[in-house]
Amino acid sequence: MEELEAPARALAVQLQSVEVRGQGDFDKAFSAITAKRASVLLSVRGAVTNNHEERIADFAVKNRLPTMGSRSRFPGAGGLMSYGANEDDLLRRAAVFVDKILKGAKPSDLPVEQPMKFEFVINLKTAKQIGVTIPQSVLYRADKVIR
Repeated sequence: MEELEAPARALAVQLQSVEVRGQGDFDKAFSAITAKRASVLLSVRGAVTNNHEERIADFAVKNRLPTMGSRSRFPGAGGLMSYGANEDDLLRRAAVFVDKILKGAKPSDLPVEQPMKFEFVINLKTAKQIGVTIPQSVLYRADKVIR
């Protein structure tokens, strides 16, 4: 949240945080989002949210909330769009590290890597369901468009 606060202030956007620690927290979180009259929903990557992307997307579509996630799989689950590290690329890089460790390298000797490949994915079906028009210029920038 701290990383989002400065850009939000610069854009005059009010952030509202809703925490979900387990599966049982979703109904309470969704009620809070509805009560606060949120105009968009940002789904942050985490163990709980990753396993409930369809549930989050379903709530957002029912409430006509544009959603943004950080996993490229989120739009496939019904979310509007995502931008984040390409997970397949991350797994390939992890395999390289596992190979080095199995060949005797000490994990502490291996370099820390930042993701190098990012993806922007848009779900046009969801956009239509919630009444959002994605400008053509934005569609051109997407790595993948779900029609």
